[in-house]
This record gives sequence, structure tokens and C-alpha cells, in this order.
Amino acid sequence: MWIDLAGEETQLLIRRIKEGTVIDHIKASEALRVLEILGITGREGEIVSVAMNVPSSKIGKKDVIKVANRFLKSQETDKLALVAPQATVNIIKNYRVSEKRKVELPDVFKGLLKCPNPTCISNMESEPITPTIDVVDKDTPLLRCRFCQRLISPSETFLRE
Repeated sequence: MWIDLAGEETQLLIRRIKEGTVIDHIKASEALRVLEILGITGREGEIVSVAMNVPSSKIGKKDVIKVANRFLKSQETDKLALVAPQATVNIIKNYRVSEKRKVELPDVFKGLLKCPNPTCISNMESEPITPTIDVVDKDTPLLRCRFCQRLISPSETFLRE
């Protein structure tokens, strides 16, 4: 048990991790989508903790993900902005936050996402083209395939395999 800032007795819902990544301030009920976009399935052998609908003084309810012994790269952090634009990524070393990143959409996703248009040239196996998705509106967010010009919402994006 520990005491929060308001003097209330509280329990720690998820155990602390010695090394790894904590993704905090995920919009409530979006944690599973975050795991999907990061390609975290649990089959990799990492210890993954997920807390959903946790009370938050800032946003009402939130989700939190902890992944032991894995450190997200900045490219992975950029992908998070598609589904969790208000999230923060904390890199933990020896039980302490060694780095804190705010999630931010990049101007372009090159080779990370694929166009949802099955007839786009970037999806043709016969063409060695790297999928390139431009971010045309960071506030909405709205994306556009550089090759077929299709407008794409974040819910339509697919990770490149």
C-alpha cells in the first residue's frame, strides 16, 4: 500500500518493473489496440502487464501497459500516436524513469505502415516499393498514401509485416 497525493490509502495495481517500458495515459479501453500496433502478443516471452480503466485525476479513466525488459524505440513511440496521442512512454532502468517521451506523430511513416488499399502499388509483391504514408493532419489525425493518394484514418492502418 501507499498514500497518494490526496492522502488516500491506495494499492499499487501493477507491480513495478526493474527494466523496461511503461506506457501511461492511454485513453481508457485502448490498451489492446496499443499492444496490437506495437506487435506485442505475449508470445515473445516478455512479461506484459495491462491495467484498463484505471482511475486518473487528469483524464477520468486511463489504461496503462508495462513491458518488462523491452525498451521501445522512437519509431515505435511514433506509431503510438495513431491510437494513443496523449500517451507518455517511460523507459525504466533500475526501477527508475531514465527517459520520458511524449508521443508525437511524425510527418511520414516510411516502411512502418502499409496502405489499406489492396490495389495500391506499394502492396504489390511484384514491385519492390517501400510503403510511405504521409501525415496530412496531425490534429485529426489523417494520413495519405504517397502512391495511391488514398486518405487513411488511424483505424484503417496496418502494420507492415
